[in-house]
Amino acid sequence: MKITNVEAFWLRCPIPKEKQHFSDYGLLTNFDMALVVITTEDGLQGFGEAKAAVGSSGVCAAIVSCVENELKPVLLGKDAKDITRLWEMMYNGTRDHYALSRGRKFPILGRRGLTISAMSGVDTALWDLKGKALNVPVMDLLGGACRDQMPAYASGGWANAENIGAQLNGYIEKGFKAVKMRVGIMDETVQNSIERVKAARKAIGPDIKLMADAHGTFSVPEAKQFCRGVEDCNLYWFEEPISPDNRHGTAEVRASTAIPIAAGESEYTSFDIRDLLELRALDVIQPDAAIIGGISEAMRVGHLANVHQLELAPHCWGSAFSFMAGLNVAFASSSAIIIEFSLGGNPMMYDLVKEQINVTDGFISAPRAAGLGLTPQWDFVKEFTQKI
Repeated sequence: MKITNVEAFWLRCPIPKEKQHFSDYGLLTNFDMALVVITTEDGLQGFGEAKAAVGSSGVCAAIVSCVENELKPVLLGKDAKDITRLWEMMYNGTRDHYALSRGRKFPILGRRGLTISAMSGVDTALWDLKGKALNVPVMDLLGGACRDQMPAYASGGWANAENIGAQLNGYIEKGFKAVKMRVGIMDETVQNSIERVKAARKAIGPDIKLMADAHGTFSVPEAKQFCRGVEDCNLYWFEEPISPDNRHGTAEVRASTAIPIAAGESEYTSFDIRDLLELRALDVIQPDAAIIGGISEAMRVGHLANVHQLELAPHCWGSAFSFMAGLNVAFASSSAIIIEFSLGGNPMMYDLVKEQINVTDGFISAPRAAGLGLTPQWDFVKEFTQKI
C-alpha cells in the first residue's frame, strides 16, 4: 500500500435559503470542508475530512496548503498501513526518529490548530484505505462493535421561545428520542436562554432527552445562572458552557451544578482532553475526528473516557466523512451510547457522497461497509472546489 499521491480540496457549497439558520456564528449561508484524498500505487483511494471551524463555515485554504506542502512530502512513498507511525511522523516532524526511538513526543510547533486539523483529514483517509484494503469497516479495525445499533440525537434547535417546541417536535416526529438546542449569546440574555429551554421541555414532555449547547459563549457567572434557571428541566447535558480557552472556568461551572457538562469539540489532541479531565471539568467528552487528530486520536480520547468512567459523544457536525469517522469510533468505544445527527442544512452530508446515511426510528446501525463506506460525488467536488 505505497502512497503515491496526497491531495486536498477546499469545498464550499451554498446552503439552500430555506435550510439556513441564524446562531451566534451569524446567518450560515455556506458549508465548508477540506476533503483529503490519499491514493496508493494500486489505485486504491482513502478519504478524510479536515475542518477549519467547528461550525458550518470556515476558510480551508491553510489546511489545503498544509496537507499538500507539509504533510504530502512526509507521506509519499510510505506504507499506508502504518497509520500510527505516520501519525507520529507528521506530529513530530524532523525529530520523528527521536520520537519513534525514544517512545515519547518531540512535537512540531504547530502541535495544535490547523496543522492538527490537516493531520486529521490525512489520518482518517488512512483508516479508510486500510478498511477498504481488508474489506472491513474501520470500526472492526478499532476492535469491533460494542453494540448493534445506537440512538441518535437530533442536533438543531435555533427557534425562539414561541417556536422552539414546534421545531424540536418536528425532529421527534422523525423518530428521534433525544434533541439538542442552541442557547447562549444568540439569545442576548441568560434569561431568554432559560425561557427557551423551559419552553422546549414543556413542549416535548419529560421522556425525551434534551441537551443545550452554548457554543462556549457564556461567561462563568452567566453559565452558572443558566444552570440554576434550568435545573428543573432535566438536561441530559449542557455543552460548551464557556470559552474553551477557560478550562478552569469550565471546571468551576461543573462544580456548581448537577447538570452534566459536555465539551471537547474545540480541542486538539488527547493532551487537551487530558488537561480538562485533570481539572474535573467534564462529564461528556466530545472529540471531533476532523479536528482532534483524526480517527487515531479520537479513539485515544475514547480510551480516556473509558478509564475516567465518562461518556464519549463524538462531535459529528460536518460532512459525511467526519460523521462516519465519529460513528465508527463511537461504535468501537464502550463509553459511547448516543451519536449526534445534524438537522441543519448540510449539503456535505447528503450531496457530497453517493451513499445515504439513514436514521431509522431514532437509531443508527453499526457500520458494515468497508472503510468509511463512502464514495465522493466527483461532479460535486469539481463544482464546489475553491481556487486557492
